[in-house]
Amino acid sequence: MPQRVLTVEAAVPAADLVAGFDAIRAELQLPGTYPPEALAEAEAAVKAPRLPGLDATDLPLVTLDPASSMDLDQAMYLEKRGGGGYRVHYAIADVAAYVTPGSALDLETHRRGETYYMPDMRIPLHPEVLSEGAASLLPGQERPALLWRIDLDSSGETTDVEVRRARVRSRAKLDYAGTQAALDAGTADPVIELLREIGTLRQEREADRGGISLNVPAQAVVAHGDSWALEYQTPLPVENWNAQISLLTGMAAASLMVYGEIGLLRTMPEPPPLAYHRLRRVARALRIRWSDGVTYSELIRTLDPAVPAHAAFLQETTTLMRGAGYTAFDGGVPEQAGHSAVANTYAHVTAPLRRLADRYAGEVCVALCAGVDVPEWTRSELPKLPAVMEGADRRGNSVDRECVDLVETMLLKDRVGDEFDAVVIDLNERIDWDRNGKPDVGVVQLAQPAVRARCDGHDLPLGREIQVRLVDADLKTRRILFEATDPKYTVRDRPVKNPPPVVVETAPAVETAPVVETTPASPSQDADA
Repeated sequence: MPQRVLTVEAAVPAADLVAGFDAIRAELQLPGTYPPEALAEAEAAVKAPRLPGLDATDLPLVTLDPASSMDLDQAMYLEKRGGGGYRVHYAIADVAAYVTPGSALDLETHRRGETYYMPDMRIPLHPEVLSEGAASLLPGQERPALLWRIDLDSSGETTDVEVRRARVRSRAKLDYAGTQAALDAGTADPVIELLREIGTLRQEREADRGGISLNVPAQAVVAHGDSWALEYQTPLPVENWNAQISLLTGMAAASLMVYGEIGLLRTMPEPPPLAYHRLRRVARALRIRWSDGVTYSELIRTLDPAVPAHAAFLQETTTLMRGAGYTAFDGGVPEQAGHSAVANTYAHVTAPLRRLADRYAGEVCVALCAGVDVPEWTRSELPKLPAVMEGADRRGNSVDRECVDLVETMLLKDRVGDEFDAVVIDLNERIDWDRNGKPDVGVVQLAQPAVRARCDGHDLPLGREIQVRLVDADLKTRRILFEATDPKYTVRDRPVKNPPPVVVETAPAVETAPVVETTPASPSQDADA
């Protein structure tokens, strides 16, 4: 599917947003500059990394990332096997070659948990001298890596897995837009052609096992010179194929850990049956045909997020992707070991420069493949990591949401009272039911500017276009509220916030009637794939 980007009418000057981004950093208590002792350890490690003996610098690896990225965790080389099938060589940056367990640098990474990305800056998990320098798989540089070799049959199913430490050298730094253009023009490197071939096969295997990859357009804060704007973005096909290689490696890692009965899995429980029943009601409301015998994962592969009704349904499906977390185990396999969206066991191992858990999960896999004991520094930390990572995930999600909210509010602060075309993409059925049993709160998506926000209305038509009026854009709280303008969708009989006491004038023994206050809550849009 080609990338769709809807750009806002006007961008927000950078100077107007600096104070807002600073406030978000303070509110969420994001880490500041690296402590001097930890930074000194990183600079010393750059001069004397622990290099493995195995030399794999002859592999013509390439990286594939956004054009601006410098923290390059992965490099790949793909080839066909002589007897049929494929071989995936996947090099992952070896952060443990630079970080000493228990050091000031190590302790600081545990405090951070992951890299936080904001429009005006990155707050890295590791000092940039490592994450964008000595440990990054930059082209032309010899680097220590965990080198995965995954063999696939002709259908794309895994037949063999191995990971070991090696020295590698990337040949080229590729970016998504340029690579997609080369594929479309028929001028792509043979390795990238193989990425399309293998990625497509892996997407078919994902469909077979009932896995889910949603193409819901995401809001992104994008730099345009000295200003920032909001855009809706969906991944390019090459991004999805690249993601399949990462998923393949994560599932291979999980299978090793389950076999060895020790590790750190990324888990997500199956949604309750009522969640699927609700989605079927939503599909009927949106006039999306969901035939008997068609699974949820099969249905979503037929939908186009450019169609308003389809976009609304895909937005609703994110409610199934809740409860993701990390599960550590040592001896035996946990009862909840699977990831319902992946439809398999799965582990995070491919982004150790940006995510703390991956360093430990990768270390477990190397030890299991070598037939040696998992290092004590890894084993002892496994039970602590789920809490560390889940806290970092929550903070990272909050960073993303608050930054988007800030830009939305800045774009709309002077437009209270204006009307906009919008699509109703969500209804919150848990709050503010009126006397007819219909929800009075929804979420609308504007085309211009690229805003998603709460909308008050009566019996809002999910998946349909309506006119809305901006009621509030509060810079202090970074919250926006619309209301439907069509009388048939306008809220009726909504209680007034903080209403005055109602005095009943009757016999003296009757006292003032009690005051009941109802305050609408913000609809939840949290989802974790």
